[in-house]
Amino acid sequence: MNSQQILSEIREANLSYLMLAQNLIRADREQAMYRLGVSEEGARLIELLSPAQMMRISSGNTLLCRFRMDDDLVWGLLTNHGRVAANDTTSRLHASILIAGRHHEAA
Repeated sequence: MNSQQILSEIREANLSYLMLAQNLIRADREQAMYRLGVSEEGARLIELLSPAQMMRISSGNTLLCRFRMDDDLVWGLLTNHGRVAANDTTSRLHASILIAGRHHEAA
């Protein structure tokens, strides 16, 4: 993949992310704030973006979203390395609890 293709993919991901974020916020603000990892102010700003503003913001070469799971424990729970499928639900629940706790601490 060349650099032009990468930039094009980043722009497409940015626009998709902003559109998804705006829809989530409009449907259920509290849940969207948790899922997106944004503050009340961030949610308000995203909600008020016009289509033209979303296009302009998404056209940059910087990815707007990021992985919030920067913890090996959470990644291990989500990927279930070395675990049987029966524990999948429990592992995902545990990971969600850890992520929710971190979101609450950040807010």
